[in-house]
Amino acid sequence: MADVAVRVAATAAACALLLTGCASSVTGTAHPLQVTDVERELVTGYFADLNEAGGEGVSEQHDLLGQTQHPDFRDDKCELPAGTVQVQPTMSTLRLDPAWAPPGQDRHPRGVVLVVAVTVTVMQEGSEIGSQIGSQHVVLLNGKAYGFAPCVN
Repeated sequence: MADVAVRVAATAAACALLLTGCASSVTGTAHPLQVTDVERELVTGYFADLNEAGGEGVSEQHDLLGQTQHPDFRDDKCELPAGTVQVQPTMSTLRLDPAWAPPGQDRHPRGVVLVVAVTVTVMQEGSEIGSQIGSQHVVLLNGKAYGFAPCVN
C-alpha cells in the first residue's frame, strides 16, 4: 500500500513539473482598455466639424450628418430638428462601449464604439429653442468618426 502511495505522489509531482514547465509568464501589469489620444482627437474633431457645419446653416449641417452617419446604419435616420444643433461633449466622460447597439437594432456597429456625455442645444434662426443633456455614441471605423444623427426630443 505504501508503494502505491509513493507512486501516486511521484506521478503527481511529475505532472506538476510538466504543467509548470509549459507555463510562461508575461511581464507587465494588466490594464483595462483605454481610449487612445488618436481616438480622442477623432471624436473631438467629429463634434467640432458638426458644430462648424451648424454655424454655416441647416442644410450644411444636415449634409454633414448624412455623410458621417455610420455606413451600416445610413437607412436608420431619425427626423432631424428644423434648426441646427450645437453639441458640447464632456470629453472627460469619453469611454469605450463595446456592447452597444443602436436602438431597435440587434447588431453591433463595425468599429470602435465610444460614448460620451453631451449637451445638445437646438438653434433656430440664431436663438436657442431647447437644450438636452444625454449620451452620444461615436464609432471609429477606418480612421474616421461616424455618428448616429442626433434625435432631439
